[in-house]
Amino acid sequence: MLRLRTQIESFPIAGRFVISRGAKTEARVVTVTLEKDGFAGRGECVPYSRYGETVEGVQATIEAARAEIEKTGNRDRLQLILPPGAARNAVDSAFWDLESKLMNRPAHLLAGVGALSPVTTAYTISLDSPEGMAEAAAKASHRPLLKIKLGAPGGDFERIRAVRMAAPNARIIADANEGWTLENLGHHLEACAQAKFSLIEQPLPSQQDEFLRGLKRSVPLCADESVHDRASLKRLQGLYDCVNIKLDKTGGLTEALALAHEARALGFDIMVGCMVGTSLAMAPALLLANEAAFVDLDGPLLLAKDRESGLRYDGSLVHPPARDLWG
Repeated sequence: MLRLRTQIESFPIAGRFVISRGAKTEARVVTVTLEKDGFAGRGECVPYSRYGETVEGVQATIEAARAEIEKTGNRDRLQLILPPGAARNAVDSAFWDLESKLMNRPAHLLAGVGALSPVTTAYTISLDSPEGMAEAAAKASHRPLLKIKLGAPGGDFERIRAVRMAAPNARIIADANEGWTLENLGHHLEACAQAKFSLIEQPLPSQQDEFLRGLKRSVPLCADESVHDRASLKRLQGLYDCVNIKLDKTGGLTEALALAHEARALGFDIMVGCMVGTSLAMAPALLLANEAAFVDLDGPLLLAKDRESGLRYDGSLVHPPARDLWG
């Protein structure tokens, strides 16, 4: 018989994590455990207020579906029980982990994915003054890929230049988190091009995506808040060059794998991203990482303390999960 348990947990962030929509000092997550035949599978999600989610609300959503989930015990059925979002991700990830343990097969084989290899993840620089971001970038300048948070009113042009000067050899992703406007978009795109950035993530609010159609740019654009699952993908053709796949948006690895396959078929590059969570949240996403153009799974690096048996990071190189963590 399948049994489901939920738990809210909190992990302090090292310092503060700041984006255009605000700051936080802890990662509050919902953890799901599925138990069957003496085995336990775990999954973690990070509810995001941008999509109207709270940890309490996500936990309540899962608990309300508990009886049906326990009765069906089926990951495919789960896709119909819960909508895309953080709640389904935690349960879906736990199902993958449980299936791996019950069948004594690594999750990547169950998913039809090749053997996992270590991959290079971006390292995030929080939004700050140009001077503060330059200082943080200088400390991280040995890392091959940086991601800088932008989108505050005023100062982004100076932030872009300051970070590039502080980290002259790193590849850099600019993430505006919907914080730019139609008035300053061209100015910021040109600044990123001059600084030889590699990617620009979600420059405008998602409801203004259409303004990107036909826009001349020398730095590729990546959709984040504008893409959730396959249903949101086709309208982005001609607007974006890349899509950021996050399990908390897709509702888990099951939909994320299907989304990645369809996105590549439509000509999009793939970025695998994350919210700020622990290694348990990053582990399933690593099944998408080998074929991604960009990997941004640095959540545990931003925490003051990760879970026990967390992922192994060698600088920016993240290794596949051990069996006692996930999958």
